[in-house]
Amino acid sequence: MRLIDIGFGNLVSAQRVVAIVSPESAPVKRLGQEARERGVLIDASFGRKTRSVLVMDSGHVIWSSLPTDQVYARFGSGEEAEEGTL
Repeated sequence: MRLIDIGFGNLVSAQRVVAIVSPESAPVKRLGQEARERGVLIDASFGRKTRSVLVMDSGHVIWSSLPTDQVYARFGSGEEAEEGTL
């Protein structure tokens, strides 16, 4: 299982990510609000400005303070933690 760092030591499973999107559009903001109401929103931004939104295959929505392109770059680079190294 590949784990990707999304900032502040938070990790997500690379295989479970469906989309990485910018939080600026109205539909993505609405997605975040609906996730909060359903109890499936994970705020990994630690109170900072949300700069990317990860949509997971489980229906969870994760807010990150890292820019969308930086999160995406970590999927292809060596900036991941392999299972057993935590």
